[in-house]
Amino acid sequence: MEKPNSPSCERNREPILAVLREHFAGQRDALEIGSGTGQHAVHFAAAMPWLNWQCSDRVENLPGIHLWLDEAALPNTPAPLTLDVAGAWPAHRYDAVFSANTLHIMGWPEVETLFARLADVTSDDAVLVIYGPFNYGGRYSSDSNAAFDQWLKNRGAHMAIRDAEAVQALAARAGFQAVADIAMPANNRCLVWRRGQVLP
Repeated sequence: MEKPNSPSCERNREPILAVLREHFAGQRDALEIGSGTGQHAVHFAAAMPWLNWQCSDRVENLPGIHLWLDEAALPNTPAPLTLDVAGAWPAHRYDAVFSANTLHIMGWPEVETLFARLADVTSDDAVLVIYGPFNYGGRYSSDSNAAFDQWLKNRGAHMAIRDAEAVQALAARAGFQAVADIAMPANNRCLVWRRGQVLP
């Protein structure tokens, strides 16, 4: 088996790393939800050696992630975990959570489950960073995002670019307070939260 390769991971890894360096600077234990190929994991773990980077994904993606982790042989990348948001979650608590390009692949009920389960796997001072395309006020932020959303819906009726306001509401209900909404290349965003009080 050859290592899986995502060209978009190569393109976006440096802008994302700049965000993570700032917001994960004081954190020590990160969970990546939906590690995909594993490319992000080895790049971020190498650049942030103070951070233990725990990959996770659905079982079918784990062999490819293993190839990237095994080749890099970094001391801060343990073996990837099987994680389907609708299934069992880790018992460990993390003070950092990262996910890239996952919310538009999941169905909306899965997105709701993801945020609802975050309180079970995060410490009281956890930071959450999610990267991907988002709509604002129910509108696409670019023509390319509109075309991408149509491509997603043709691929699967459950897929769609999510509204940032709806995602922010899920995060707030899960006890995460908005910290930043950062513009990224190719009409993507990094949304950043810190865990605080759970809303009634």
